[in-house]
Amino acid sequence: MNSTGRDIVRQSTITAAAVFMIIGAAVGGGAFGGESVAELQDGALSAQGSHLAPAGPAFAIWTLIYLGLGAYTIWQALPAQRDSSRQRAIGWWVAGSMVLNGLWLVTARFLSLVATVVVIAALLIVLARIIVLLGRDRASGLLDLTLFDAVMGLHFGWVTIATVANTAAWLTQTLPDGLGQQADAWGIGVLVVVAAIGAASALVTRRLAPALATSWGLVWLAVGRFGGEPESIPIGAAALIAAAVIVGAGVVGLVRSRRSAR
Repeated sequence: MNSTGRDIVRQSTITAAAVFMIIGAAVGGGAFGGESVAELQDGALSAQGSHLAPAGPAFAIWTLIYLGLGAYTIWQALPAQRDSSRQRAIGWWVAGSMVLNGLWLVTARFLSLVATVVVIAALLIVLARIIVLLGRDRASGLLDLTLFDAVMGLHFGWVTIATVANTAAWLTQTLPDGLGQQADAWGIGVLVVVAAIGAASALVTRRLAPALATSWGLVWLAVGRFGGEPESIPIGAAALIAAAVIVGAGVVGLVRSRRSAR
């Protein structure tokens, strides 16, 4: 395949999207002054913002994801990647995910809580599309597997649980106080759905990275409910069970993938 002007535009667009993501993260995260992310929206986005919010240390995964996306941005800009079939199929979607990533933090700082739900839901949809497209074209090597499949898988898996937490934070702020008495029931119900979707996704896509990232968030969600506020032993236990189910499905999917490759 021969590279074209469109390929160069794609590479440049991804690089520009990565720059926007970094600037958006810096502005939204308070690097230039102002409240931290946990303090935005009257604390709704903090680890105490809802019954489905992971404990603070869970968000350290963003460092790994940002480093991975940064490495991917450099790698995809190389001339050797210009006419890659994978880059052509997925590069534009990756650029979109980076823009939405940075936009979420800007939205959290300057717009409403419901706007953050809309943006993160859009981000989840774009990342899901990336995972589907990656499944149609196998990685050509270890670098491709790491910077494409692993990084995008971690991003998708973490945003899955982040979308749940973000939506729960919005509902906690908007629904009548009386519904808070049923928080354990609806929290467990949501986690059952998360476990079912996460396990099905792992089995269908045969990918471990998304399962690990989602389970990471679920484990820290459990930590938050066991030892933090709002406290909920039932939700914490359900989160651990959901994490185990999703990881188990991810391992099964990975084994099936390797057997199929052989």
